Amino acid sequence: MAAVPVYPWRLAPDGLATRRQLRARGLRPGGQDVAAQIERPRRRRGPLVAYLYEIEQAKPVRPMTPAKRAALDKANAARRRCPECGRDAGYVIPTMLGTCVSCAYPEEQRVA
Repeated sequence: MAAVPVYPWRLAPDGLATRRQLRARGLRPGGQDVAAQIERPRRRRGPLVAYLYEIEQAKPVRPMTPAKRAALDKANAARRRCPECGRDAGYVIPTMLGTCVSCAYPEEQRVA
C-alpha cells in the first residue's frame, strides 16, 4: 500500500471528503481506498486523524429497505428495554447503569 498524503486540518484539497461529509451529500465511499488523511493537532494527545475519500468515486447511499428498517427498530427497542424490570424506559438505557434510572436509583424514586 502506498503512503497516503497527510494534510493539516482544514487544508485538504477540493474533491476530497470525510465519511460524514459524504453522508451529508447522500454518498458513501463505495469500496474505494483512503485517498488522504487530515490531522488536527491536540495539546496533550496525538493528533486527531480523519480519512478522506474522493467525491468523484463515491457512490450513492443504498436505500433503506423494509427489512433493514424493521431490524433497526427492533434493535433500538431492545436498547430501551430495561433488563431489570422489563419495561420500555422511553429512552436508550445508559450502558454505565445497565438498567433504567428507576431501577438503578430506587431510593430516589420513592422520595420524589
